Amino acid sequence: MPTSSSPFTSSSTSHCYEDLPSLRHLAAYVRHSICPENDTQCFKRAAHLQQADYLDIDYGAISRGLALTIFHSQPPEPERWNEEMKPYDSLAKTEVGILMPEKAADSEDLLFEGFLAVLGEDKELSMSILCPCRLQLIIPFQEPTRFSFPSRHHLAPTISGSTFLITFPSPSGLHPTLSIEFPPSMDPPEPACALHTYLTLPSPLFVDKYQLSSPNLLASNNLRAIRALFGETNLEAPDWMIKQWGSVVLLELAVPPPAQGRSKTPWHADVPLHLRYLSPTAGGKLQVVVPWPVVFWACPAEQGRKMDANPFDRVNVGYDSLFSQRTIFHHFQPKPAIKGAVLVEQLTIPVVELGATRWVESGTIGVICLGAAWVVWKLTTIFSRDRRADTGRAVKGKKTQ
Repeated sequence: MPTSSSPFTSSSTSHCYEDLPSLRHLAAYVRHSICPENDTQCFKRAAHLQQADYLDIDYGAISRGLALTIFHSQPPEPERWNEEMKPYDSLAKTEVGILMPEKAADSEDLLFEGFLAVLGEDKELSMSILCPCRLQLIIPFQEPTRFSFPSRHHLAPTISGSTFLITFPSPSGLHPTLSIEFPPSMDPPEPACALHTYLTLPSPLFVDKYQLSSPNLLASNNLRAIRALFGETNLEAPDWMIKQWGSVVLLELAVPPPAQGRSKTPWHADVPLHLRYLSPTAGGKLQVVVPWPVVFWACPAEQGRKMDANPFDRVNVGYDSLFSQRTIFHHFQPKPAIKGAVLVEQLTIPVVELGATRWVESGTIGVICLGAAWVVWKLTTIFSRDRRADTGRAVKGKKTQ
């Protein structure tokens, strides 16, 4: 395993999951509560939050610094990027960079080339740069910048299969199965790599760690073992008694060997899930939103390489802290059945209809009352019989005397 001697013992102190379809409310909050009055540039950036692919918010408890990282894979405005950078404070340092990724000599490295400039300091001759991503900026010209560093996160090699598909076979019932489908042929980047999936489960769903300890069940579902499980693990509690948001589970998958005929047809790993008892609803149906898992190869890094020097790596994303610092992740790309679909699955769960609970409650109370009356009647009958027997024995004793 590409981990330390205790590979799955550390994790973030807190986890949380909430289905958030849009950043519209956050953008409105930033515009009205954070942006200075009449700052059109801040208003514009707040509006761009709604088109972001992802948003990372990092807070340093020691430095008390707040950092926001916003990623756009496409220009937030039609056809082109249009950004105007201005220093907000005379004491603040704002650095602007135009960097393009290049192919590094080492597959574990990232290589960037481009230009860097500090606003308010670099005042040399400006130049216009037009790159293939339709980015056109006027920046102070400086000496070209070129740097590289090891990275923990990479895309899985496409030649060995790098996509996956998530389905819940119908009917899902109260014990749905999450099926992860993989390409027919896939090989690890290195022989020492292991295939993993990291699942985020909302509170209505959970995995049974005791069920997944069965070697036969694991082998039949192309699973190897549970490597980590955090969050709500109570197997009996109903959903309305759960105080936490849900749970996360890290599973190692077992890639079937070529001898099993996986060279022609896709293969899949199946994760058995279970539903908790859910509260009644008006229509007798409840929608449970399940996010797609993360799937990756976990591989050991070369000896002597420092893996903490990449400023572009996303950290504390959940699964990364479950591995040693010297682990490299090769990520699979999700491939939904409908192109551009949101990477969540919606399960329609049958629950008790809210109007029908009156009869259930009345019937339950009636059965309890009848049962209690029957118990009292039986106890009274036994007590009366014993009393008559004692009286009969007393009378017989007097006649004998």
